[in-house]
Amino acid sequence: MNNHYSIGQAGVAWGEDERARWFASQQCKRSYQQEVLAKLYRLGHHLNLHYYGALSYQAPYNENRYPLFALKSANWRAAKPTILITGGVHGYETSGVQGCILFLQDEIKQYQERFNFIIVPCVSPWGYETINRWNPLAIDPNRSFRLNGPSPEANAVMRFVSPYQSQLLAHFDLHETTDTDNTEFRPALAARDGVTHDNWDIPDGFYTVGDTSRSNIDFQRAIIDKVRSVTHIAPSDENGQLIGSEVVSDGVILYDKRALFLCGGFTNAKFVTTTEVYPDSSRATPEQCNEAQVAALCGGLDFLS
Repeated sequence: MNNHYSIGQAGVAWGEDERARWFASQQCKRSYQQEVLAKLYRLGHHLNLHYYGALSYQAPYNENRYPLFALKSANWRAAKPTILITGGVHGYETSGVQGCILFLQDEIKQYQERFNFIIVPCVSPWGYETINRWNPLAIDPNRSFRLNGPSPEANAVMRFVSPYQSQLLAHFDLHETTDTDNTEFRPALAARDGVTHDNWDIPDGFYTVGDTSRSNIDFQRAIIDKVRSVTHIAPSDENGQLIGSEVVSDGVILYDKRALFLCGGFTNAKFVTTTEVYPDSSRATPEQCNEAQVAALCGGLDFLS
């Protein structure tokens, strides 16, 4: 892999100057207000919108630029198991956000009698607007879900969810794997840390990432089987792997999510999954990617019902 990057020197980790240069080079490419918040405001009476903080990245500070919102079931009952759904931990992974919103618009009503829901559709709004994996501090929120971690986005979600930890049955974290992982984000990571990263093969299709300590393979399979009706499942590579991890069932790999401080590891939920859609496939449209996220949620919830 060519690890040359436009910022920094090869083999030397970034300091504050390099991080500042990287931040200064970013541009807003779409609107969090128009594409996310406007849709959330229209969702209706079966969900309550909760403000849980704001990001202060833009100067001067303006909490209206990046307010953080979650949704909770309006008919909340303590006796029901609770489902957590997170999207947009990596803001550039569009279907994680828009697929979550599509599920809220079209499908959630059929599950509300069975489950309570906590939904955070866009964890990283600055990342959504600038189409970035990192936050403005050149930190990956999805490697930061730990107590007093370095990501304001991750810390805000963890604070909001904390009172409900004991009630959580399942956590769905909606993601994508894109070609830009190799062309932009892994080279940037190598430059930031002063190391070398090899390219990995981008899986052509949908797959899930379970947690090694609570893999629940039947749960993962239920998700995969539901998604098959919408888009194709990623085949394993010649080594029987996806992104360097062993395939344990068709379209399923496992990570130690707690050890990696991933969003999918910060809860005590019995059932956890990270969905991975491939939006750059010639066999999938943006609409199919959103629908695949919806199918993944429905497949998992049907299994738990």
